[in-house]
Amino acid sequence: MAGTKPRANHTLHERLLGEFRSFIISQRWPPGYQLPFETDLADTHGVSRMTMNKVLTQLTREGFLVRRRKLGTFVARPHAQAAVMEIADIAAEVQALGQVHSFVLHARKLRRPSSGEMTEARIAQDRRQRSVLYLMGVHFADAQPFCREERIINPEAAPAALEQDFSTVAPGQWLLQQIPWSSAEHRIRAVGADRAVARDLGVQPGEACLEVIRRTEISGEWVTLAHQIYPGDRHELLARFGPRARAD
Repeated sequence: MAGTKPRANHTLHERLLGEFRSFIISQRWPPGYQLPFETDLADTHGVSRMTMNKVLTQLTREGFLVRRRKLGTFVARPHAQAAVMEIADIAAEVQALGQVHSFVLHARKLRRPSSGEMTEARIAQDRRQRSVLYLMGVHFADAQPFCREERIINPEAAPAALEQDFSTVAPGQWLLQQIPWSSAEHRIRAVGADRAVARDLGVQPGEACLEVIRRTEISGEWVTLAHQIYPGDRHELLARFGPRARAD
């Protein structure tokens, strides 16, 4: 008799795992859906809170759920995949997920570059560049914040940017369509969301995010420097490559 109780708990655990997975896959629980509280789920399904906690923890490890401290448990949204070796069009990334892309511009101004921007964009100190076009906005997938973007553009390399208000087209999308580039580089790092990033992405301060820092140039002259920050649980980077050819 002593061995039957663990087996019963194991069966309940497996049954709930299968049931909840089917709810998510069938989109009875769609992406972003907030589950009832753990205690309420346990009562509804007639199991202990410990059993329910194990079920939710396993589904979180499997990537079906996201658990946010003080906020609750949510069905995970599909991860966007950005190619590491390409300049991504964020609108295309969102559309590839079957969602509607939109961009909201929060700041647009012509100003002098900061010392940090001069270093990152590699603006020569003796160049004395008078101004850069600064842009900051948020990309959305449906109504969910997808990516926060801060960008500076070199008006000397892309003078037509000064005529754009970027209210209907995102800066990166416009640049890909309008301005040629000859070389680019990406830097990728994990960052904790500061207060401004947390506010714009709808995450908790300090939450893990993925930052892509992108610089492009044409014929040795820098064109743009962008900082794009994604919620860490909604984005991943993808690289496809083959073996290098070996010389005989």
